[in-house]
Amino acid sequence: MQTNPRIASILQANSLDFSVTAVPTFELSVLNLQDDLEFELPTKLRLGHLVEKIVSELIKSSTNYSIIAENIQIIEGKKTIGEIDFIIENKISKELIHMELAYKFYLFDPTLSTEPINNWIGPNRNDYLKEKLEKLKTKQFPLLYHKCTQSTLSTLPIDKFSQALCLLVSLFIPYEYKGYFSPIYQKAIKGYYINFETFISQHNEEKTYCLPAKKEWGIDPKNSKIWSEFESIKKTVEINMLEKQSPLCWQKHKDSYSTFFIVWW
Repeated sequence: MQTNPRIASILQANSLDFSVTAVPTFELSVLNLQDDLEFELPTKLRLGHLVEKIVSELIKSSTNYSIIAENIQIIEGKKTIGEIDFIIENKISKELIHMELAYKFYLFDPTLSTEPINNWIGPNRNDYLKEKLEKLKTKQFPLLYHKCTQSTLSTLPIDKFSQALCLLVSLFIPYEYKGYFSPIYQKAIKGYYINFETFISQHNEEKTYCLPAKKEWGIDPKNSKIWSEFESIKKTVEINMLEKQSPLCWQKHKDSYSTFFIVWW
């Protein structure tokens, strides 16, 4: 039995560690799992919720961790003020961990700053790695100690919890960029990004393409069974550019595969 490509992509995803996040890291590699793990995946979830579901099933399937609670809505009055992703327990040490999960795609824009941490942005320039980390540190993790959380989790010893972040990232750099990246970033680089004009100029008749749905982002392109000719892809990308949407593209050239974003900016 082969592991579902979507599950495999999460298990193989790289996480940013304490040297970047300044938050303790929870690595999925610590989970003791059987080979060729397989479980049913929902079909109608958006990418973020799908990844949460996969990580939940991975923890439940492990022999060394269990889930005490997940997706805990914290409500003050009649207003939801936040949500805690996971409370998990190490079955051996009995340690309780408040774990937050994120699955992100960032592109490196070297023009923004001389500090690499400031230069990782979302494909449509409306999401920043640094802002995500600040929100986690100033809002998400402190939420555990809010009086409403203590009331919601009144049966648990919150004062003895540790906290950790599982930040799974796929990083993309400018096409033919020669700058240096520290190893923690380098190992997470999955491809590059180009503008529409460069995409057109690079085409030749030996190449075919796939524009995966967002819930397929991060999967190895070798798993795609549908490949399209350039002209049909070009028309779709032209619409994306007008709508200021940067699609992820898989490219097949003979026996090699590549992954890149085509950006509108």
